[in-house]
Amino acid sequence: MAAKLDRAQVADTALRLLNEVGLDGLTLRRIATELDVKAPALYWHFANKQALLDELATEMLRRMTASAEPPAPDAPWQEHLLAACRALRRALLGYRDGAKVFSGTRLTDSGHARHQESQLDVFRRAGFTLAEAVDAYFTAYSFTIGFVIEEQAVHPRPGERAPGYDSAERAERIGPDHPLAAAAGEDLFGGYERRFEHGLAIVTAGIAALARK
Repeated sequence: MAAKLDRAQVADTALRLLNEVGLDGLTLRRIATELDVKAPALYWHFANKQALLDELATEMLRRMTASAEPPAPDAPWQEHLLAACRALRRALLGYRDGAKVFSGTRLTDSGHARHQESQLDVFRRAGFTLAEAVDAYFTAYSFTIGFVIEEQAVHPRPGERAPGYDSAERAERIGPDHPLAAAAGEDLFGGYERRFEHGLAIVTAGIAALARK
C-alpha cells in the first residue's frame, strides 16, 4: 500500500479530512489512518505538516484556476481583479479553514505562473508598471485572504455558525454605555457577501486613485 501512495492521493484525502476536522485536527497521523497506512509512509512525500499545507494550498489553487472563467482579455483591469478575488474567496470558502491553510504557504510548483502572467499583463497593458501591478494585486489578494479568515471564524462552512458570535448576546455583554459598538455586531458577524463586495470596491477605487488610471 505504501509503495502505491502518491502526493496527489495524500493531498486529496487531506482536503477531504480538512472539511471534517478543521486545520487544528488535521494531522499526518490522522491522514495516515484514513489512508490505512503507517504515518512514516507519508514522510516520503511530506517532511512535516507545513510541507503538507503547502501542497494543499497548491492543490486548492490548481482546482480554482482549472474551474475559473476569467473575463475577456481586453476587459478593464478592474474587472480582472474583481473576478480573481471573487474566485479566490469562493475557493477558500469551499474548505473548512481554507483561508488559514492558504495564507502564508509556499506553492510547490510553478503551475500558477501562467495565470499570474496573464493577470500582470492586464495591468501592464493598462499602463501600470510591474511594481504597481504587483502592489495592486497583492493588496486585493491580502484583503481577500484576511476577509475570508474572519468570515470563516464565524461561518467555518457555508450554513454553519460557530458559537460565540450571536449579535444579541454580544450587545448585551457590551451594555448600553457603548451603543454604537453594541449595534455593530449585526454588521460584524453578518452580511458577508455585501461587505466583501463593498471592500473590493474600496480597494479597487483606491488602486485607481493612486495610479490615476
